[in-house]
Amino acid sequence: MADAMIPGSIQPRLHPEPVVYAIVRPEFDATGALATVLEPEGLTVVVEQADADDDGLLYDFVGAWITIDLVTKLDAVGVTARLSAVLAEAQIPCNVLAGFHHDHLVVPWDRRHDALALLDGLR
Repeated sequence: MADAMIPGSIQPRLHPEPVVYAIVRPEFDATGALATVLEPEGLTVVVEQADADDDGLLYDFVGAWITIDLVTKLDAVGVTARLSAVLAEAQIPCNVLAGFHHDHLVVPWDRRHDALALLDGLR
């Protein structure tokens, strides 16, 4: 895929705290979550690790939340594929979450700086 698929500068921005994924009960107050996904198996929340620890949530992955400050249309083709492909080429796992205005990537906390450098290279 060509870098031309990324219009303009993507401006990756790192959330300052590590984040985790956890499954919570339906009554869990998820208002402080960075993201939620409702699946048949339960409600997944992405929250800061410190909040998860405070709430006694179980998790096994500690990640870094990277927001892509490029505003893309929800029907844009290939943007998230290109971002995740660049990280995959460097053996950096990546979970992609799309918001209305921005895409968000969650990568392993210990690879956050590598991921940012690669994403910055797409400018």
